[in-house]
Amino acid sequence: MFEKYYNKLEFRDQRPLRISEMKTAGTEFAQLRIRHRSKSRVGEDHMKSLSVDQKCELVQKELEDTKDEIRHLRANAERDLQYHEAIIEEADIRCTEVERARHEFEKDILKTISKKKGSILATRKVMEYIDDMNRRRENIKDKLRLKNVSLKVQRKKMLLQLRQKEEVSEALHDVDFQQLKIENAQFLEAIEARNQELIQLKLASGTTRQVLHAYKTRLQRAMETSINLEKEILLRNELLEKIERETLQVEEMSLKGYRKAWNKMKTTNEQLLAIPPPGK
Repeated sequence: MFEKYYNKLEFRDQRPLRISEMKTAGTEFAQLRIRHRSKSRVGEDHMKSLSVDQKCELVQKELEDTKDEIRHLRANAERDLQYHEAIIEEADIRCTEVERARHEFEKDILKTISKKKGSILATRKVMEYIDDMNRRRENIKDKLRLKNVSLKVQRKKMLLQLRQKEEVSEALHDVDFQQLKIENAQFLEAIEARNQELIQLKLASGTTRQVLHAYKTRLQRAMETSINLEKEILLRNELLEKIERETLQVEEMSLKGYRKAWNKMKTTNEQLLAIPPPGK
């Protein structure tokens, strides 16, 4: 409640918006119109000595320039419109907050002040709230000041450490440099040996890849041969089954023929036996 009233008091000290900032779009539009008119007046003197095609080209160019200017003005107008809409929205929000704060202040403070017994108490509450806000700001200011001091101290310490490191690096002896050179040479030899090992491993890896590729090729060929053999075996099995079926059919047909011939011979023999001999 008191915080909104305090913000209301601070809002009076703020600088209002300048009206000149709100007239920028209108000024630019007027300048563009004046420039367009000057171009048209200068062009009227040269229009008499131009051909029809040249006049058409000039008109087309002027039309394109006008479209560009209109597009530019439209973009500026939209940007200005969005800016002013944002300002109006912010002003509406601020006005709503101020109106709410005024209503609460009138409800809680002015009604108390209107009474004889509560006027001193309400004034004391307002003053206490203002003092509390000022005290909070002072506390925040002190905290920021202390933080700034601590950051400065840390900066001095870091600069001192950096200066000490630079002095130590400058105070190195020749023995240290010689030791560093020896260690550097040893490391270079170790790196060279590892590089040679790496080259050998790369060569071995290349040979292994070639052998692996050859084995893969052989395996692929063997797989293709196996697939072809399986297909051929399947076809031959089917052919064998077909031959067996045909053989059975032929055997059955031949057996039936033999039986039929045997029965015919038997019938003929019986007929011959049934004929009486001559002379009886």
